[in-house]
Formats: sequence, C-alpha cells, structure tokens
Amino acid sequence: MMKPIRDQYERPLRDIRISVTDQCNFRCSYCMPAEVFGKDYAFLPEEECLTFEEIYQVVSAAAELGAEKVRITGGEPLLRKNLSELIEKLATIKGIRDIALTTNAVLLTKYARDLKAAGLQRVNVSLDAIEDDVFKKMNGRSVGVRPVLRGIDAAREAGLGVKINMVVKKGVNDGQILPMATYFKDEGLTLRFIEFMDVGSTNGWNFDSVVTKKEIIQMLDTEFDVYPVEEMYYGEVASRYQYSGTKTEVGVISSVSESFCSTCTRARVSAEGRLFTCLFATEGYDLKSLLRNSASYEEAREAIASIWRRRTNRYSDERTEETAKQRGKIEMSYIGG
Repeated sequence: MMKPIRDQYERPLRDIRISVTDQCNFRCSYCMPAEVFGKDYAFLPEEECLTFEEIYQVVSAAAELGAEKVRITGGEPLLRKNLSELIEKLATIKGIRDIALTTNAVLLTKYARDLKAAGLQRVNVSLDAIEDDVFKKMNGRSVGVRPVLRGIDAAREAGLGVKINMVVKKGVNDGQILPMATYFKDEGLTLRFIEFMDVGSTNGWNFDSVVTKKEIIQMLDTEFDVYPVEEMYYGEVASRYQYSGTKTEVGVISSVSESFCSTCTRARVSAEGRLFTCLFATEGYDLKSLLRNSASYEEAREAIASIWRRRTNRYSDERTEETAKQRGKIEMSYIGG
C-alpha cells in the first residue's frame, strides 16, 4: 500500500463519498428546490453514472492512498438498482473498515436486510422534522414522517447502526429542534443537527437562514442537561454531546459558524464520476473519462493522489456573504452530503 497522502494543509485522505445517482424520491427544499427540480427535470440516465466496477476501482485507489471510510450517497442511493451488489464489492477492499449509506430511509423496509448481509455497517438517515406538517412542506412530496420511521426501525432490526441528520433552516424547521431531540433521545439514537449551508447555486442561501451551533446548544440546554464529549478521530466534523444520565449522544455540524477546513479529510465523487475535493467546489475532476479511456488502475490512483495533493479548498474559512452570492457551486443532489 502506498503511503497515505496529505495535502499542503496536512489533511490526510481518510473518507471518500460516492454518489450513485442524482435522482431522489423527495424534493427537499434545501437541496432540490421545486422551482428547479420540477417533474420534467432531466436526471442522469444510468449509463452516464459510474458503473459498480468503476466505483470499485475508485474506492480501491482511495484505500491505497489512505482512505478508510466510504459512504454511499445520492440523490437517494436506494434508487440505484442492485445496490447491495456494490456494497458486497466494496466490503472486499483492503483498508476499508467502515461502509455507510446516507438515505431518506423510505426504502429501507425493502432493502435493509440485504444491505446488511452485503456488508453495509450503518446508515445516516436524513430527517428534518418529526411533525408531519413541517416535514411534508420540506420534502416537497407530501410524504409524512411515518415511512421514514418505519425505515429506521427496519435498519435497526437488520442490525445496522443508525444516526439521524437534521438540516436546520431558520424560520422553516428550527421549531423542530426540541421535538426531534426529545423523540430520538427516547429512541436512544444519535441525532446530529446540521447548520444550513450554501451548497449549490439555486437555494437562495444567505446567513439569515442559519441557526448556529451555539444557538442550537442553548436551545437544547433549556430542556436537557447535555455535556460535550471528546472527538473520536482526526477530522470529525460533528461536535458531540451526551445527554446526562444516558449513553445517547446529540451533535452539531457547524460548517458555517465554526468551519473545519483545516481538518477536512473528505473527497467526494459525483454520480457521473467527477471528483470534488470540497463540498463547496465550483468544478470537479473527470474520473469517468479517465476510467473509460483505458487508463490503468495505477494511472487512476495517481490521478486521485495528484488531485488531493493540489487541493487548496478553504471555502468555509474564507467566504463572506458576498462571495457566497457570487460563486457557482455544485448542487447537493448532484454530489451528496
């Protein structure tokens, strides 16, 4: 195995996130606004997406360069046919010790057991409200919370680890912070609040939409006794807390109010095979053409290593509200979280 790579800011490549489709069965307002992603929107056809073999090659190369974790994202990744076959292939890669999937959970009742058997270890479930009326407005499809909760139950019954991610947008679902915390504390599941971010160019983001980590913790403290716990590994993005008297955690990902560019260890690959070194990047590197033009495995690995070493992304550190307005960024539905 090659020596693990670091970039000029001494950030190792540790985590690679692969989007397997840009399609989703929700139209969440923060990543797929209805005015852009309407019913006639043309998503990528499957032949334009990386094949499972190509994804295997990319993850194998990343593992040789030091990556230990892989997360399957979308869109909604469970819309990709035969996804358990990909998980089974990835589970054989030497050096990969953690395979996770980000999902809205609706299809987990159908696929959770197969995914667990194939080697999936955990799921991160996106759920932005626990009350039906708020959740329906946010998902754009009038889908209630119950199908998501059934999916979470199916994942737990299959033996998968489960964490819940809630993107908090001021004036939209910030009233759900305490109800979500109460529900998942009682369920014994980790809930992570995520500051609303200016990902993409179509969501009309501005700083007024952000509920900060400090505000979230202050709100939690009005109802619960929470205390901070130490980070588990280098580059952990969530500030973790524990409810007093329990083993249940709650966390906040503060990518706006307290950026973590200096410890970011994540590379992301879009469904059509473009490698991004930052969630806020303006462009990616075309791995698909490289793989489909008879490049050797070694050439692909060296390309990924070269891209990572040259990365200079520090957008969250450097941005202002004005630069956020000016930049044309990739959409969340295109690259995953």
